[in-house]
Amino acid sequence: MKGIKVVAFDCDGVLFDTEEANWAYYNHILKHFERPTMTPEQFAYVHQHTLNESIAYLFEDEETIAAAYDYRRTMDYNAYLKLLKVEPDLVPLLKRIRPKLKTAIATNRSDTMNRLLAEFALAEYFDLVVTSFDIRRPKPYPDSLFKILDYFGIEANQALYVGDSQVDAEAARAAQIPFVAFRNEMLPTQYHIGSLKALEEILEV
Repeated sequence: MKGIKVVAFDCDGVLFDTEEANWAYYNHILKHFERPTMTPEQFAYVHQHTLNESIAYLFEDEETIAAAYDYRRTMDYNAYLKLLKVEPDLVPLLKRIRPKLKTAIATNRSDTMNRLLAEFALAEYFDLVVTSFDIRRPKPYPDSLFKILDYFGIEANQALYVGDSQVDAEAARAAQIPFVAFRNEMLPTQYHIGSLKALEEILEV
């Protein structure tokens, strides 16, 4: 793939294996309100969407939603950091493609993203991080990807977005950015990879 100047990544499921952490985090909130643990369908939703969207999805009325969000503010996210696993090929890939290529993150995470990058000493490897707090509409809307294009002053065909979910694919399509599906053969795209190292071949580095 020629002419790529910026490689952007989703966070959950791409940079990190976050399934165990997300499962524990949202089930802890549910337990506090004496609700059952998430179903597979509920977990699939919260794994892709923002914190606000996920809490609204899990709790049906506005009063409980507000209470759940307030309770979430009291929780120590450090307890869940130990459950996160960095993709083993991530840092070697970033070292290989930088500084020739710029790197960015477009995630539906909110205020946990900076803490996560700091905990795993990854902040220096990304030129721009766009969370759901930084844009008006989160994925599947393309706002976060448009922000990346604007920041670097590039065209859509000069960026590449790596994601693992339907909302990632929809955002990339809406932004007209080439999309690489990570470990998800069901996503509609020309490019599918099973490891981040495989990006080296696509980027020809």
